[in-house]
Amino acid sequence: MISAQQTRRQHLWSVLLIVGSVALSVGFACATPFAAFAALAALTLPRNEALMAAGGVWLANQAVGFAFLHYPLTANCLGWGVALGVGIVIAALTAREVASRLANTGPIAVGIAGFLAAFLAHQMSLLVIAAALLGGVEAFQPAIVERIFAVNAAAFVGLAAAGWFAERAGIIAPAKRRLA
Repeated sequence: MISAQQTRRQHLWSVLLIVGSVALSVGFACATPFAAFAALAALTLPRNEALMAAGGVWLANQAVGFAFLHYPLTANCLGWGVALGVGIVIAALTAREVASRLANTGPIAVGIAGFLAAFLAHQMSLLVIAAALLGGVEAFQPAIVERIFAVNAAAFVGLAAAGWFAERAGIIAPAKRRLA
């Protein structure tokens, strides 16, 4: 049974991830590091909380995009918004599954594998949706994917460091209890 204090800490971590997504959405717009957020949520929160945090990250990004970055209100843009939402959920589920399978390999290996799995799952889901429904597969050229990977990797490292500091400060639950 999870304590009320741990529940509050998990909720606070979810909120911190969502707030972080607002800042990065403003800074990166179309290159928001969804895979990094999905992986961190999946690796640090119980399954349902991780999915809610990932959904909150996506929703915050969409709110910033339409309210402040002037995303166009077109069917294609709305379709891409839905695709990003589907992608972040798939990324979080994939990261969690990989982390569960590798739980005995150590936290660094689990973190790297979870992040890589989230990134691949996110990119593949977007590519499939683009090819089948939306168009825009030209956005998956190697140079673009490399840039998106670099943004996600840097965000993952930064968010993981923030999580580490938040854990040490008692803001979030210790890692051993979060992936359980």
